[in-house]
Amino acid sequence: MPTRRSTDSKWDGAVDDQAAWGELLRGYEDRLRRMVAFRLDVRLQGRIDPADVVQETFVEACQHRRDYTPTDDCSLYLWLRGIAANKLLELHRFHLGTLMRDARRDVSLFQPQPVDDTASALAMKIIGHGTRASEAAIRDERRLRLLQALNQLDAVDREVLALRHFEQLNSRETGQLLGIEERAASKRYLRALTRLRSILETLPGGLAGFL
Repeated sequence: MPTRRSTDSKWDGAVDDQAAWGELLRGYEDRLRRMVAFRLDVRLQGRIDPADVVQETFVEACQHRRDYTPTDDCSLYLWLRGIAANKLLELHRFHLGTLMRDARRDVSLFQPQPVDDTASALAMKIIGHGTRASEAAIRDERRLRLLQALNQLDAVDREVLALRHFEQLNSRETGQLLGIEERAASKRYLRALTRLRSILETLPGGLAGFL
């Protein structure tokens, strides 16, 4: 049973003051924008600004600020992240639904159909986009190699890498989202890194470009 934190002075003081509450939320703006940018479907990048999603998240959080109670199992950031995740789900359904214009037409011919969205996002973020045409072929080859390796991990390991590496959640927050103990989340993260390295070593090209 989640227990309320004995002290949370920032929250206690801000919940009755909308300006103070807004200031408190802005402290999480960068983290939320990074999360939204990472989770945004590649087909919608360029169409949707992650900053707009964060602002919509803050609007809803202000409207429902009295619904949040700080507990050992739900930090304010995780509560905000849940709102942002729901906003993203709504946007994905709206823009990628069968009744809307097919956004897949905007995908480049190179872009592979990912086996897993998290794996695809990880590969894109780790390798990056870059702008130099002379490096494009090498970059694309590395991205495909990394995607192949990531798709050999199980879904939980991919998610652990995403939560820790890109969302920069700590072990406790990661464990809370995945429904596992903090220590287990920490061990899972290290195991996933080791497993990914081992898989890359077996692929043509090995670890070249990743060290």
